[in-house]
Parts: sequence; C-alpha cells; structure tokens
Amino acid sequence: MAEAQPANDDPVAGLIDIPLPREVSLWPQTWEARIATILVLGFAIALVWRVVHVRRANRYRRAALAELEAIGRASSPAPTELLARLSLLVRRTALAAFPRQQVAPLVGPAWLSFLDHSYGGREFSEGVGRLLVTGPYRNGAPEDAELASLVALVRRWIKVHHA
Repeated sequence: MAEAQPANDDPVAGLIDIPLPREVSLWPQTWEARIATILVLGFAIALVWRVVHVRRANRYRRAALAELEAIGRASSPAPTELLARLSLLVRRTALAAFPRQQVAPLVGPAWLSFLDHSYGGREFSEGVGRLLVTGPYRNGAPEDAELASLVALVRRWIKVHHA
C-alpha cells in the first residue's frame, strides 16, 4: 500500500504573494502639466514675495497711523501741543518715506508744497494743513473743528502719499 501523505496543517502555506502595483507618483505625468505646475508655483512664490515686500515697505505707515491713533486717544491735549505732535509726526513720516536730503531742509511754504505734491491735493498749502506751519504762531487757539479736519488730513496723507 501506498504511504499516506502527512496532512499539512497550514492551508495558506502554499499560496503565492500577489505582486503590488507601482506607487502612484504625485508629480504630473505629462510635460504640459509639469510646466503648468511650475508656472503656478512660480506665480505663488512671486505673489508671496510681493506681498511681503509691500508690507515691509509700508511698515512706517502702519507705525505712523498707530501713533496718530495714540495722539487722538490722548486725554485732550492743548491745541498747540496737538499741532506740535501732528507736525512732528508728519515730518518723521516724510523722513521715513522720502530721501532725507529732499525733506529735511524744507520749512514753511516749501514744506506745505512738498506735502501737497506728495499727496496730490492742495489742502496743505491752501486749506487746513496750513495749521502745521502757522498754528504755533497764531494769537488764538485753533477751533476743534479745524483740529479734527487737520487730523483727518494727516491720516489721509499718511495713507495715500506716494514717494
């Protein structure tokens, strides 16, 4: 008689592993898709660089606006003190934005003309902005409405002046 084969206790021992498929690449397979991906990435990097550059370039504006808000929140300073602080703020902001040789020697009407030219209006030399130059030498204190208009003009100048 033939000898009986010993029974195999493990039924999966004779199975063969199924080969796994290749991993799917995240890189696009066509050249057009690769070029489009590179262009989109390049545009995104350029956009981020531009936003950071503009944000850094306008840092002085944010600081000047914060100081203007602090001046506005101060417990009602005397009109002459408010004029002096506003004048100093405008001068420091201009020195931060423009070349020192262009801004530092300006006084009086030339200073107001410079502010008008950098702003694109006439409110400094012909309007309430004259208080920056004439305010400390006036006999009477400026009215509250004039001061409020001057603060609004200074805020507008800080936001929109162009170097």
